[in-house]
Amino acid sequence: MIPISIPLKNEELFKLAMRHRSATEDSLRDSYERLEFFGDSVLGLVIAEYLYSHHADWDQGMMSKARSSVVQEGPLAETAQKLGLDSCLEISSSEEATGGRSRPSILCDIFEAVVGAIYIESGLEKARWFVLEQLHPYLMQISAGDVSPNDHKSRLQEVAQALWRRTPTYRVARESGMSHERRFTVQVVFDNEVMGEGSGRSKKEAEQSAAKDALDVIERAQRARQMVYEEMNERS
Repeated sequence: MIPISIPLKNEELFKLAMRHRSATEDSLRDSYERLEFFGDSVLGLVIAEYLYSHHADWDQGMMSKARSSVVQEGPLAETAQKLGLDSCLEISSSEEATGGRSRPSILCDIFEAVVGAIYIESGLEKARWFVLEQLHPYLMQISAGDVSPNDHKSRLQEVAQALWRRTPTYRVARESGMSHERRFTVQVVFDNEVMGEGSGRSKKEAEQSAAKDALDVIERAQRARQMVYEEMNERS
């Protein structure tokens, strides 16, 4: 059954948008991959048009950063989960066993596939309405001035320079998946020590994920040091 929040009537089209390649014998014809490719383009167009119309004082670079902040795995996966698409996903038992139903990359893909399906059934106007309604919180965040809320690489560089006067480096640890759905795993390194690791559908996305992981490690270490310092002060 199509969730009430999804403006689709065609059950078969919705099922196609929810069907992972692992649940098919013919992934080209029966999985969401072609729909996801199409929906990704529609999504990019809608967000680019919104930014162009609503932020006349932003240059190309600013609009590009803002679009990247919205049209990326994290926000799209979160939105898919809020819509309940994870419970509609059709995957193989082996994919299910490895956490495929909650995997951000897959959730991101099915959101884009739904956008593509809405466009195919009803056209651009309804697809635009759906995208802008569902991604409204993220659009409001960037409109308030937080243009790159997920730019963890820049934040990590600032923190590293302040703490150690050093700049992190990034290296690709692994590549996996078929050519049309590559996954990259990247490590962020300080003086040959791995501080964080992350994955994504592109090297840039994986680097942002690795930087966030490193920031989390640094934050936990700082909290631990602060707790020790406070305990020592209480004893003295």
